[in-house]
Order: sequence, then structure tokens, then C-alpha cells
Amino acid sequence: MKVHIIGLGLIGGSFALGLKKEFPDIEISGSDFNEAHLQKAKELNLIKRAGGLEEVNKADVVILAVPVDVAKGVAVEVLDTVGNDTLVFDAGSTKSGLCEAIAAHPNRRNFLAAHPIAGTEFSGPSAAVEDLFRNKTNIICEVEKTAFKLQERALEIFQKLGMRIRYMDPKAHDRHIAYVSHLSHISSFMLGKTVLQKEQNEKDIFDLAGSGFASTVRLAKSSPAMWTPIFQQNKTNILETLEEYITNLSNFKELIEKDDFKEVFLEMERTNHIKTILNGIN
Repeated sequence: MKVHIIGLGLIGGSFALGLKKEFPDIEISGSDFNEAHLQKAKELNLIKRAGGLEEVNKADVVILAVPVDVAKGVAVEVLDTVGNDTLVFDAGSTKSGLCEAIAAHPNRRNFLAAHPIAGTEFSGPSAAVEDLFRNKTNIICEVEKTAFKLQERALEIFQKLGMRIRYMDPKAHDRHIAYVSHLSHISSFMLGKTVLQKEQNEKDIFDLAGSGFASTVRLAKSSPAMWTPIFQQNKTNILETLEEYITNLSNFKELIEKDDFKEVFLEMERTNHIKTILNGIN
């Protein structure tokens, strides 16, 4: 199987490592807008060779692992080039805009809109993890618009990499992911900002920070170059989630101001129910 990966950061690199593990005879080429990433990917043996559209034309599978603000243009360019039997799938965190952009493309049947919910706070080829996708959920949108034989090829890949599959409408995906992923990153970035503003002596932060703080702000180490386009692409849903979040924060602040710590306790106790949900997922 010949695979071409466009975008050789954490996600693209992890696909390369996982596929090489599960498909020993695989041949992987790659491309990246960042020349340093491309060179590093070759050094790390993530790809056999670098290439452009000529590799797309020869590939059995093309994986788009690029920022969501350029994904639409890249997807159209790739679909303009691929042959009838080439599967193209993406791994982006927003789906509505991309699905709309390729809806009328003559080669729409070659494309599968996917979102593996997996990642770390690190970026670049060096951050790639061989089993990043194992036991992670992969959301697939508009599966009925992909040719059946190409669906089968994609599902074989996802199964080999250990993913759980969930099917969802693109708009529903973007709305739900704004709550469970995008809001989490915004919260982490802004908590980190608040602490940096208040604690001018950075040594105090490191001396006093416990595991709770470290785990809460872990996502603030994520790449702004990746997350800014995500917030832009999913603006409407993110603004809605932020309004609800800010309301909850304001209400909690008001309870403390009123010395209503009985209700503070009850608020946290009610929220403890999330343990049941998360334990069920894990």
C-alpha cells in the first residue's frame, strides 16, 4: 500500500509510525509546508521520501493532516489530482466548512471526512507517537458520500490503528467538539495567562504549582498555529460554549461573594457526576 501524508506534525507523523507498525510492506511519502518539518520527518524515518502532487497521483491513500484553515484548499487540490481508486481522508478538528467546500467536487466519492480525537500538547514530527490513536474515538462524517470500497479501506486502517468509530453529521460534530475539546483549550490558555499575569516571579509558579495546576494548563502548551484556525473555523459554536462557561464562572463567583458555601458545595457535588460519564468512556 502506498500512502502519502500531507502535514508531518504530531498527527501526520503518528499516522506514519502507526501505519508502518501495522502494515510492514507499506510505502510512505510525505509533504509539508514547513521545510524544517519535512527534513525532520525524513531524519526520523517517518517517510521514505518527500514529494508533491506526483506522489498523490500514485498513492492508494492520501492523509491530510494540515491546519484546518488550509485543509479546504488542500483537499480540493488533492481531489483534482487523485485517481479513481485513491482514498483521501483528513484528520481535522472542524468538519462543516471542509465538507461544504468539497460537496460538489467530481471526486467527492474519494474523500472521507474524519477526526481522530487524539493528540498531545506537543507539535512537530518529533512529537509523533506510534500508538497515538489506539483506543481513541474517530468521528466520521458523511460516510455515505464516500465510495463503499474506499470506506472499507479506511475502516481497515482505522481498525488496525485501534480506533473506535463514531458516525456523526458535520454540524453536530462541530457543535459537540466545541464543548469537549475547543473550550478545554481556551480554558487552559486563559488560566495560564491569568497566572502569568498575577505571578510576575515565575519561580513562584514553578515552586507552588501542583499536579492539579499542571494537568489543567497542560493544553496551554499546544501550538497556537494549529489552534487559532480551529477557533476561527468553529467560531459560532465556540462563542456559544464560551457564553455558557462565562455564565457558570460568574455564578460561581457570585456564590462565593455571598458566602453561600453550601451552594458552592452542591454545585461541585452535582458536577461530580461527570466522573460517571468519563469512567464510562475510559
